[in-house]
Amino acid sequence: MTSNQRNNSRIDYGLVLILFLLFLASCVAIYSAQSTGQYGENFLAKQIVWYIVGMIIITVVIRLDSDQLKKLTWYAYGLGIASLAFLIVAPSSIAPVINGAKNWFVFPGVGSIQPSEFVKVFIILALSRVIFDHHQKNQVKSVGTDFWLMIKIGLVTGAPLMLVIKEDLGTSLVFIAIMIGMIFISGITWKILVPIFSTGITLIGVIFYFVLLHPEVLEKYLGVREYQFARIYSWLDPYNYQSTTGFQLTRSLLAIGSGETTGKGYGVREVYLPESHTDFIFSVVGEEFGFVGASILISLFFLLIYQITKVGMDTKNNYYTYICVGVISMITFHVFQNIGMTIGLLPITGIPLPFISYGGSSLMGNMLALSLIFSIRYHYKKYMFSTSD
Repeated sequence: MTSNQRNNSRIDYGLVLILFLLFLASCVAIYSAQSTGQYGENFLAKQIVWYIVGMIIITVVIRLDSDQLKKLTWYAYGLGIASLAFLIVAPSSIAPVINGAKNWFVFPGVGSIQPSEFVKVFIILALSRVIFDHHQKNQVKSVGTDFWLMIKIGLVTGAPLMLVIKEDLGTSLVFIAIMIGMIFISGITWKILVPIFSTGITLIGVIFYFVLLHPEVLEKYLGVREYQFARIYSWLDPYNYQSTTGFQLTRSLLAIGSGETTGKGYGVREVYLPESHTDFIFSVVGEEFGFVGASILISLFFLLIYQITKVGMDTKNNYYTYICVGVISMITFHVFQNIGMTIGLLPITGIPLPFISYGGSSLMGNMLALSLIFSIRYHYKKYMFSTSD
């Protein structure tokens, strides 16, 4: 077998095909959304450019093996923390407040860059490194070593979380979703996990109780204002808030519902929906292609998760497995939260639909995550096929 043949066999063509189909779906949906949106920009052309940039990222990262990724991990994580911290103190000339949040750096000729989209991937790398190194140093497990690992996971996730939670609830939830996925794969004993998660679930229930029935208590003791819970109120009763915070949800429900089984047809959109090219791109698919089209798109995400899972199960490197779990946690939460919020299942948080919604930072962050999967497949196949030339 020649060198070129071996290299070709190390490319995950199944993943390439799924990514190409997602690219086509993104182009189709964005082209339709921009034709009836409130903006006059050519978002499709920009999305294609960002996809090209993402492919360049993949061609670079795919060459990095596990040792190189480990060496780069803390540099990337440190850079991510520094960028989030600088974003807080940066002047409005380079970090303006957009839609009420200060989450982007704006560069002339390039556009806006959201550093938290890349930090998601850096957290995956950092947690994978922490868990792998911990098990290497602690061959004999105990409640004490597991508890220490839990603390390290919490610290790694908590640092960037504290820097974004005030401005970007959606990204904060993604950080937490990644952490939870990594905790479950870390091997920490259930003696620690059950009390922690039980306490967390109970706390969330108590907060919801006071938000819905006694918001004055939270205002009195925590300084929280009732208007800050507008998204929760409009989620539970969107039609009572359809002129304000419930407007997008009610329009999204109308768009998806009116698509019925097969949709109205490509380009036939009768429901006006702001930001339909970004956070509510799924509503465009539902209206134009109906239940059938939406189901096909969701199936593509199932295939993507399946392919990543397959890579994680085939590799014999635990470090690689941790990375796969982190990427699966990130993408799964994105898909579930985005589609859930468009159909009223979950509150609106501004999380885009991976690989479909328009957005350079989001797309490059997701492509960076997939580049790790391509790298894993590329390098573990190396040992399976290597022979003397």
